[in-house]
Parts: sequence; C-alpha cells; structure tokens
Amino acid sequence: MNRVRVGMGYDVHQLVSGRNLWLGGIQVEHTFGLLGHSDADVLIHAICDALLGAANMRDIGYHFPDTRGEFHNIDSKILLRKTVELIATKGYRVGNIDATICAQRPKLNPHIPRMQQCLAEVMRIPVDDISIKATTTEWLGFTGREEGISTYAVALIEQSET
Repeated sequence: MNRVRVGMGYDVHQLVSGRNLWLGGIQVEHTFGLLGHSDADVLIHAICDALLGAANMRDIGYHFPDTRGEFHNIDSKILLRKTVELIATKGYRVGNIDATICAQRPKLNPHIPRMQQCLAEVMRIPVDDISIKATTTEWLGFTGREEGISTYAVALIEQSET
C-alpha cells in the first residue's frame, strides 16, 4: 500500500492598485491586484505550503525567501513547479488539491475552470484532482472590506511508485 500524507496551507495578500490580479496561475480582470514580492498568487502560495507541509519540508518562505532577488516578481507557477519537484525528492507526488479562495470581489466562479486547467498543467495531474471553491466573507473582516484576499488549501500527496 502506498503511503499518503496530508498538508494544509494558508496565504493572504493585500489588495492594492497598480498590480495585476493573479489567482491560480491566471490573470483575473479586477481593479486591484495583490501586493507581494512575487506575483502574489495567494492560491498557488497556499497550495505550495500545503504540499510542503504534507512532505514535512517547511514552507514556501523557507524555500523561496522574499529576501532573494531571484524571486522578485516571479511567476508563482514556477514556484509551484519547483515545489512539486521538491516533494518528489522525498518520493512523493501530488494526489489531489482542495482549495478555497476568500474574496469579496471579483466574482471568481467563472474563472475556476481555467485555474484548474492551469494548475493541472503545472503540477502534471488530472484536472479532476484539483478542487477550487470561492467564497466571500459577507462583507466581514479585511476580506469583506476588500483589503485583501486569502486562500486555504489542503493537499494529499502519495508515495511515488518506484
């Protein structure tokens, strides 16, 4: 029987003007974008943390610190690909992902299929193994005030067959 492990990730970034909004590896049309050292894709960052946590490999900041210039404005899809490669060094592959994006606006449901397709290509897994949900916080907290977007992600990883 293959060994399986589960990890949980969370990320949050502030919404600001003058930046593009990247979620799940795709650009989403919106008045604001997310502030961060990279492209600030909160969905990908939460998935990276979930994968790294499942493999007991610390977190995204440990592997891709914002103090290193090479990661400035980097496309988070690159970080996700590198994360999948990192867990492979311990003999694991991605089993499935379940994520929830918390954003008051924009409406994200129409964009979810493209996000799933993009992430599936980056992680080289079937689209059906990626669940993405979007929710608001009913105008409560920093998300409801449209100050930022947060994401929760859970990842199941499986021992690679040798």
